[in-house]
Amino acid sequence: MQTVVVVGLQWGDEGKGKITDLLTADAHVVVRYQGGNNAGHTVVVGDQEFKLHLIPSGILYPGTLCVLGNGVVINPKVLLEEMDGLTARGIDVSGIRISDRAHVIMPYHPIIDRLEEDSRTVGKIGTTGRGIGPAYVDKYNRYDAIRMVDLIQPEVFAERLQEVLERKNRLLKDFYGHEGLNYEAILKEYQGYADRLRERVVDASLLVNEAIDRGDKVLFEGAQGSLLDVDHGTFPFVSSSNPGSAGVSAGTGVGPTKISKVLGVLKAYSTRVGEGPFPTELPDDEVSKLRDGRGREYGVTTGRARRCGWFDGVIARYSIRVNGVTSLVVMKLDVLDNFETIKVCTAYRYRGELLREFPSSLRVLAECEPVYEELPGWNCDTTGARSYEDLPKAAQAYLEKVAELAGAPVDMVSVGWRRDETVIRKPIWG
Repeated sequence: MQTVVVVGLQWGDEGKGKITDLLTADAHVVVRYQGGNNAGHTVVVGDQEFKLHLIPSGILYPGTLCVLGNGVVINPKVLLEEMDGLTARGIDVSGIRISDRAHVIMPYHPIIDRLEEDSRTVGKIGTTGRGIGPAYVDKYNRYDAIRMVDLIQPEVFAERLQEVLERKNRLLKDFYGHEGLNYEAILKEYQGYADRLRERVVDASLLVNEAIDRGDKVLFEGAQGSLLDVDHGTFPFVSSSNPGSAGVSAGTGVGPTKISKVLGVLKAYSTRVGEGPFPTELPDDEVSKLRDGRGREYGVTTGRARRCGWFDGVIARYSIRVNGVTSLVVMKLDVLDNFETIKVCTAYRYRGELLREFPSSLRVLAECEPVYEELPGWNCDTTGARSYEDLPKAAQAYLEKVAELAGAPVDMVSVGWRRDETVIRKPIWG
């Protein structure tokens, strides 16, 4: 049985898209298990750059089955636009399948998302405004949820939409002062989406389990990162789902006994987008060397500048523990090529106390000061490295420190954006 989960170990944006793309070269099935179009993966193939938001990165390999699991919330308009954009660039999208149990993002979800965020004078979460949170709220509240299986049944969808929209319009008008939405316009629009997607909607749990049982290589791809996990992240500055490895079973209908490896992806430094504490964050006057140039630290989905800081070993240890990580991928090592010295956070100091474990309280985390160890930089270009021995000794020492702090072996290292700019120390499949 060869099943691999690719999970981000920081606040997302770790570079999972490239790793998923690399592993998909040998995979038969790639499954997205949570999140929505608030995510963004950038994959560079030759001189072409692909920005994916909903569709698994495996779509760039002909013949690969790409599945959106039941844990994903799907905006059908965005999905079809992404499919059309790929088709226009010569990419075959015939392998896309959608779980019949996946929930649908409706037009009122992004509106409520933005209105709710704008109504807060304090405590803003930093939502992307794509309607992801409100869609998950409806999922767990149950009453107003609409699933793909409802969308593709015309009579069922018409009845569900009428019932739900009455309540949503009352909320929009009475609470937010919004004019509300038109039933007939939404019905017509979404019936058009249903007509285009109907043949792709399947029992995804059955599809993926059958692939595993016949010995296919199956890759599970999440969005965001572990510190944005609604249960294990820096709550409430989190996403509305479980990006961690535990989300795979709930988001696909594949039992945990069928997962053989968990590959943790992290950057050689740290970044995050949105609000919330960030212990190793660099001040504004120092951040440009990481963010700009080779780092290109701007959100794929929103274009927002990412906050940047040094590598945080406390976070790495925590994320590896809650995800059951079996091996690590370190991304963007090349971004550190021109630093004289590089800092790594080994612990936190909180009111005179040394903390080696990640605190659950954001008030505590906000007061934590990083305890740094300083390592020498390598001051040379690493993008040409294709084996571990090709890397400068100082870069090897840095990676060994990362592995020591994190508590897991580094099996892959990315030294650039392109597929071939990767050092593979140990094959993941096999």
